[in-house]
Amino acid sequence: MPRFLYKNFFIIFLIDIILIGFSWYFAHLLRHNFAIPESSISILQRFIPFVIITKIIIFYLFNLYEGMWRYTSLADMLSILKAASIASLIVILLTFFTHRLGGFSRSIFIIDWVLTLLFIAGSRVAIRLYYWLGTGDESAGVRSINFLKSLVKPGRKGKRLLIIGAGDCAEKISREIHDNPNLGYRIMGYIDDDPIKANRHIHGIPVLGNRNEITYYVEQLDAQELLIAMPSIATREMREVVKLCEKSGVPYKTVPGMGELINGKVTIKAIRDVSYNDLIGREPVKLDEEKIGAYLKGKRVLITGAGGSIGSELCRQVCRFSPQSLVLYERAESPLYEIDLELKERFPNVTIIPRLADITDTCKLEKAFTDTKPEVVFHAAAYKHVPMLEHNPWEAVGNNILGTRNVIAAANNAKVERFVFVSTDKAVRPANVMGSSKRVAELMIQAQNGCNLTDTKFITVRFGNVVGSVGSVIPLFKRQIEKGGPVTVTHPDITRFFMTIPEACQLILQAGSMGNGGEIFILDMGVPIKIADMAEDLIRLSGFEPYRDIDIKFVGLRPGEKLYEELITEGEGIVNTSHKKIMVLKGTACDLTILNGRLENMKRLMVKQDGDGIRLALKEILPEYIEQERVS
Repeated sequence: MPRFLYKNFFIIFLIDIILIGFSWYFAHLLRHNFAIPESSISILQRFIPFVIITKIIIFYLFNLYEGMWRYTSLADMLSILKAASIASLIVILLTFFTHRLGGFSRSIFIIDWVLTLLFIAGSRVAIRLYYWLGTGDESAGVRSINFLKSLVKPGRKGKRLLIIGAGDCAEKISREIHDNPNLGYRIMGYIDDDPIKANRHIHGIPVLGNRNEITYYVEQLDAQELLIAMPSIATREMREVVKLCEKSGVPYKTVPGMGELINGKVTIKAIRDVSYNDLIGREPVKLDEEKIGAYLKGKRVLITGAGGSIGSELCRQVCRFSPQSLVLYERAESPLYEIDLELKERFPNVTIIPRLADITDTCKLEKAFTDTKPEVVFHAAAYKHVPMLEHNPWEAVGNNILGTRNVIAAANNAKVERFVFVSTDKAVRPANVMGSSKRVAELMIQAQNGCNLTDTKFITVRFGNVVGSVGSVIPLFKRQIEKGGPVTVTHPDITRFFMTIPEACQLILQAGSMGNGGEIFILDMGVPIKIADMAEDLIRLSGFEPYRDIDIKFVGLRPGEKLYEELITEGEGIVNTSHKKIMVLKGTACDLTILNGRLENMKRLMVKQDGDGIRLALKEILPEYIEQERVS
């Protein structure tokens, strides 16, 4: 698109005309002590169009209308200085040759040059300040320092880098590279599909073309690395960009999605290799932070399973909302140590209390609740590995069912305000012990408010698989690829819903703010993904070609495994909520007979490790439980 056919050009162009005219007029006012003689007024009026036209032409030739002024830097200021100086010199020369400077005070030209420089540069800096002060992500003092540092002229040594994206993220990364030459990068240009940004500049570096020209610019500029600086890009677009980067033949990295950036700030330290998370979904979750803050800020919070994949990320996300204290309840020593150390370092204003204990130990559980008096509980502790629980069903009963009953009782005794239970899509029409145990836990949670057993608000959040969690297919596939294959997939048609861990945890917090007790909230998992397609993507991300370099082998369904997962069971009515990624299921009628007496029977079967008896007991509670053929 021609550079003069966009809205901002006309706005800046009109402002410059006004400022140039005002500079010429104000120069006369200053020269004559604000009392311009009649003879000078006529000369002023006659020459003002000539001055404006001359300066505007020079400004245009010096590309002053190609900059993205929200990213104004020293390079842009130098361009304005050159353009204003040459424009003033031409005005002086033309005036000399046409009028021999007759009727003009020599100082007017100097004053006009100074005012033009101040007004034009000031307008650009004002635009930068407007966007900069509007971000709200830094204190005024820090922003002042960073703004001054951003005016440093970029170095010209280091690895040649092409940045894909020319938005706020790209500008922040560019500024950090400029400020720190030790990073060893030299930015050659930006790639962006927005035609309005074409041929414009950020910190004096041009926006070159669109994503389809990545390979061309890599070759022309001899680029050594690509950086995808688009943290909010949609999944489909991310896949396209990754394919184009692979085609270019040079290494490429990315800036994480906003969900991974706990403090929301993009820095050079956040840059990493492209992972499968980036191909699942990067659209940032829009949180109602005021609503979440209302039930977390200044509150005492306890999270069970705090060292697990979901639990640890919940801890990080909860700490963003400044609770008074956070109890990390976890049975595994090393994960507890790691998350405790991380949170104390990153969130020094939150009191972090680690508790090394098991939810099946009622004495330790009650003591933890009595000592810390939590007001909000997130129950994420559970056994989740389907085949493992098929072989050890008594562990599913002990941890997922009876352990949840213990946490419910402790929460009621402590008069907790809000209790959020993390469930799974495998609880829908369960085909395995793991899913059945989670469904029974859901029924226990729903009964608390559905049967008016408590004043605590008990809320369930149900969602599918999370990418990269312990025991998921991603780490397994990566290990198999590192060994040279084959990558093992259970069935060519098996599909699963997937979500990134940060996105899942953010939506858990949001759902927790929306519940009044007894609801099951369903997270929008998008479109189910074929595991075979996932294996192919991971092989390509590792630099290999599926079936040629790394083979994929189909080994058959595992114990208790279904081809397809669901998020809603028969008879549940789904309703939309105010959040586009969260739905809610109407509560079921109160029926305590479903569970009364049967849980104690299940406890006896657990002690005897009677797997067949446990399965029969689960079927009594859950008629929809259809057991899959077991593999020994």
